[in-house]
Amino acid sequence: MRIAELAPVWERVPPLRYGGIELVVSLLTEELVKRGHKVTLFATGDSKTRAKLVSAYHTKPSREVMVKGGHSVDLIHATQAFRMADEFDIIHNHSGDIAIAMASIVKTPVLTTLHGSFTDQNKRFFRMFKDGCYYNAISLAQKNGLPELNYAGIVYNAIDTDHYKFQKDKGDYFVFLSRFSPLKGPHLAIDVAKRAGVRLIMAGKVDPGADSEYFEDMIAPHIDGDQIKFLGEVSDKKKRELLELAKAFIFPLQWPEPFGLVMPEAMACGTPVIAFPFGSVPEIVKDGVSGFIVKDIDEMAEAVKRVGEIDPASCRKYAEERFSVLRMVDDYEAIFEKILMKR
Repeated sequence: MRIAELAPVWERVPPLRYGGIELVVSLLTEELVKRGHKVTLFATGDSKTRAKLVSAYHTKPSREVMVKGGHSVDLIHATQAFRMADEFDIIHNHSGDIAIAMASIVKTPVLTTLHGSFTDQNKRFFRMFKDGCYYNAISLAQKNGLPELNYAGIVYNAIDTDHYKFQKDKGDYFVFLSRFSPLKGPHLAIDVAKRAGVRLIMAGKVDPGADSEYFEDMIAPHIDGDQIKFLGEVSDKKKRELLELAKAFIFPLQWPEPFGLVMPEAMACGTPVIAFPFGSVPEIVKDGVSGFIVKDIDEMAEAVKRVGEIDPASCRKYAEERFSVLRMVDDYEAIFEKILMKR
């Protein structure tokens, strides 16, 4: 097939640090090329790919360009793909709303993978364009947020499981890895660690503004460098090392996140996930096999004490079977073929 993969333009593909969507797009694109498809990747000019690369920007746009340019940055990026629409059998959009609005002006079918969550503000837009293209959800929880869209399927995101080293023998700590925001619940992870009497290593990005204020008020006072240790934003290599040796990943999520890549990443290391049942968590974590799904802080603290019941090898096997690149690309190929058969 002749496939256009339209990535977001805010990070390189694959990303140097944070960039979950860009990482998924990279894994998908490279495997599609490997399987013999003719793939064109629309991304920043510094992206690395074996596909044909088309770029409107040499690198990711600067903060100044993003603020001053607004929607025009995404518009310029997406327009390139749609001007070339006749060259493709399908356009696979990961870049968001503008490509959805543009889908109706081309004959080439457009599949949009929804990487974000539905809000009161964007639901009106999606309902206006519910039949404007085909949609793919990254979890059933996400699809249930707006079930009336023209869905072609549900395809879970994937990780390169070979990139994560299985570690049976763990260290003496638990880990929290995520952006430091109230919705991610790092203050609750600290509470759990203190209740259970365990060491907690925390790492992640602290954005300026409200998240920085939250960090200073709710996180910083508890960091002692011993029981509660904070490393800041770490490299991908360091993140993998932390996950490999952690006894478990404590993830007290506070919102219905459509998909969290860090959960499969932990499980691929043989590290179980302990989380609340928000959003896609019950679809990603298999309770009693790859971690524990708990109802409240008390249950989470108890689960920390029971983490030895989880077999690291079973945890790793589950991640390989459910979240591998091969599985993801098989699923996308099936959706592409189904769409083309309809056309």
